Amino acid sequence: MKKLLLTVASAFVMLSATAQTNWKLDASHSKLGFSVTHMMVSETEGKFKIYEGSVDSKTEMDFTDAKIEFNADVNSINTEDEKRDGHLKSPDFFDAAKYPKITFKSTSMKLMAKTKTAYVLEGDLTMHGVTKKVKLIAIGAPKVVKDPYGNIKNGFKVTGTINRKDFGLTYNSVLEAGGVALSEEVKLDLNIELNKS
Repeated sequence: MKKLLLTVASAFVMLSATAQTNWKLDASHSKLGFSVTHMMVSETEGKFKIYEGSVDSKTEMDFTDAKIEFNADVNSINTEDEKRDGHLKSPDFFDAAKYPKITFKSTSMKLMAKTKTAYVLEGDLTMHGVTKKVKLIAIGAPKVVKDPYGNIKNGFKVTGTINRKDFGLTYNSVLEAGGVALSEEVKLDLNIELNKS
């Protein structure tokens, strides 16, 4: 009887392991974007052009407590202004030479009440050598699709805000008329397309 229970338990563990759905981020169809308020009157947008990530979900449509990891290359930052990008990579901001990566690792992903594909995503964000817990909203696609090459795809739009000063990004300048040149609040705007492994 003991052997039978051990066999059943082992089979259950193996079944649980194989039931998981693995995804890879499709960087060519995704965006890691952000924006800050500039001069208190407009928003300046940027993005990271080089990044990678993986997601392990329960099924193709159930991402409750999915395991999510991604990293972005700080040197790939792009705000459509070469001089500004150079300043952002400098020790005034990201200090890319010392801290070349931004990483995120999820700690929970909970389905929002009365929804089927909207989640509260929480995790540890590491940037500029500082790790902080962040909370984001992830809105999933209504269904999975298959592309012309047979790839199974899903996707999310992820939004949220962080305070850059929490990560030691404190550079700013005071305006002559009062106020500051850059907001402390950074809005995150991520469009994530996933390929099923």
